[in-house]
Amino acid sequence: MSVPVQAPQETDGTESFWRSLRFFSMYRLAIAALFLVAALIFGDTISLGTQDPALFGRAAAIYLLFAVAFLVALLRRPRSFNLQLSIQVAVDVAALTLMMLASGGQKSGIAALLLVVVAAAGLVGQGRMTLFYAALASVAMLLEESWRALTREADPADFVRTGIICIAFFGTAIVARLLARRVVANERLARQRGRELDDQLRISERIIRDMEDGVLVVDGDGWVRLLNPRAGSLLNSQAAESAGLGALSPALADRYRAWSSQAVEVVEMLRPESGRLVRVRYLPSAEAAGHALIYLEDMERVQAQAQQLKLAALGRLTANMAHEIRNPLAAISHAAELLAEEETDPLHQRLARIVHDNTRRLNRLVTEVLELGRRDRAQPETLRWKIFLSGFLEELTLHDPSAGRRVVVGDEDVELHFDRGHLYRVLWNLLGNALRHASDANGAVRLEARAATTSPSVELHIIDDGHGVDEAQRSQVFEPFFTTHGAGTGLGLYIARELCEASGARLELLDEGPGAHFRITAKGGACH
Repeated sequence: MSVPVQAPQETDGTESFWRSLRFFSMYRLAIAALFLVAALIFGDTISLGTQDPALFGRAAAIYLLFAVAFLVALLRRPRSFNLQLSIQVAVDVAALTLMMLASGGQKSGIAALLLVVVAAAGLVGQGRMTLFYAALASVAMLLEESWRALTREADPADFVRTGIICIAFFGTAIVARLLARRVVANERLARQRGRELDDQLRISERIIRDMEDGVLVVDGDGWVRLLNPRAGSLLNSQAAESAGLGALSPALADRYRAWSSQAVEVVEMLRPESGRLVRVRYLPSAEAAGHALIYLEDMERVQAQAQQLKLAALGRLTANMAHEIRNPLAAISHAAELLAEEETDPLHQRLARIVHDNTRRLNRLVTEVLELGRRDRAQPETLRWKIFLSGFLEELTLHDPSAGRRVVVGDEDVELHFDRGHLYRVLWNLLGNALRHASDANGAVRLEARAATTSPSVELHIIDDGHGVDEAQRSQVFEPFFTTHGAGTGLGLYIARELCEASGARLELLDEGPGAHFRITAKGGACH
């Protein structure tokens, strides 16, 4: 396995500082090599080293060695920026001053290179210690001119020219400092804007990728420059970016060519090769012959959301109506009971019983509709299966005495996360159906609980030995108002599934005969 190479540690300079210092070192290497080649090849034919050729040659050779050493140090161990820069500038000043002494002083023109060193040091160091470098170069110039005046004949006007050059050093240093501060401010601002732009681009890419609508950016020639995963899903295509629009959808490509001639915002319905009804919105670019933006909206999803809103409103209306129906229903039932007690005519008593039985059925239907409206009020809690089931079976036995011998419970105990009232209602529906369709034998209905093996959840199994559910009816058992029992409402299993989903559980009918086998998968785990 390869290990990525880490970038060198930087202590007192940013990467831009080190990059500028490397360029400065390359410049030094070129100047030193130029001076050494000039001393070795041209000799006395040029004005360099006219007063002391040996000193000039030695200074140029040593200067070249230092230039190579500085560049190698920068490439291998870029540390202590200010220290390295100061050493390099000091070597520059010393070497150029010695070569200027060997060439006849500031008349040789080498002093201009000292001016370049001061300016470059001020810019490379971003304005730090710039005046120190100017003072260092000025002291070196004055010492060189003083030495010349003591050892050789010198014109007093040379001191004036040297002073002017020293003034130029300080002027250059001040200008370099001001420019460096401006460069630092602009660079800092550019970095900040770059980070902000990078963050904005990442956020925009994330938003486009996770949008529920498809997004396509198409150029004037019909080539797709950008698309999000939703667009590929709506068009049922695996084509990537930089593909032709016809590769994604020939129908959309034809409509795009027809639209591009007018280049105005257009909204239309389209059914591409995927078979979905898609709302397509074409947006032209602000620039001539620029990219166009195409939005794809899944109308089936929009219609499904509208249907959900209608069903929710209808559910609230149904719950309100059921609540209002309950009061007159109770009055009718009570009147039928009184009528049956007072009437001696068998026909009238029979009619009163029919009214009473049907009002009871309607009341049960209203109760179940109201129970369905409470599914969103789930308050899941951690329940111990054995403890909960013992109380439940006691109440079930009071309602159906045969449940005590016909219902058997497995040995395993679990903990599940479920709303207590909802679990009671779900088990009441499932066990009521199981007892109604199972045989009269002992243990005809089995209740088993076990921890799931693949996820942190538990499974509750309700199994009976009845005839089971016909294959043709399996897909309908959870539909509302579907029932095979004459006195049933057809809402029991539908409500049971809705209550399970309200607690984050899942109710399924398994294809395991001969009897019916229902499984509830809920959050939880085995008891420790």
